[in-house]
Amino acid sequence: MSETMQKCYNVSVTGKVQDVGLRGVVEYAGRLLDLSGLVFNAKNGSVSILCRGEDSVIRDFSQEIKTRGEQRGAVIDDIEKKELPFDIDLPYPFSRVLSDEDIDLGRKLDIGNDFLRNINSDTIDIKKDTSTLPDIKNILGSFVVEQREHNQHLEKILEKLTER
Repeated sequence: MSETMQKCYNVSVTGKVQDVGLRGVVEYAGRLLDLSGLVFNAKNGSVSILCRGEDSVIRDFSQEIKTRGEQRGAVIDDIEKKELPFDIDLPYPFSRVLSDEDIDLGRKLDIGNDFLRNINSDTIDIKKDTSTLPDIKNILGSFVVEQREHNQHLEKILEKLTER
């Protein structure tokens, strides 16, 4: 890639884009497209990217971020690209800035604890009401019998095949 054709960009990805692994997606896409740059979580809840590359590669980069990010569970409202009027010597290969300070780690642990509490409260009724357990046991029992019969049938087929 020609140095003279490369431009520096400030890219902002907005939406539900933090705590979903988007920085890893961006890092992967940047390396896949052989870009220089870095990605980090911004304080306003967006994901910020500084990158350097040709216009067409940056367009492909944005599309990769949107496609792979949404596959990972990000809800991307917008990807805003601003060309910078100056050149920055950015890290190569593309890198993610690990910016999880103690306060951010604490926030993520709180989210995880709330999630686990919700699982506990969602399953507490299962512990109280065991009336459906016999039905489940019967269904599973009949499945096991059917599976056993199916396996016996397969064994007979295999025996015939090995005789040939």
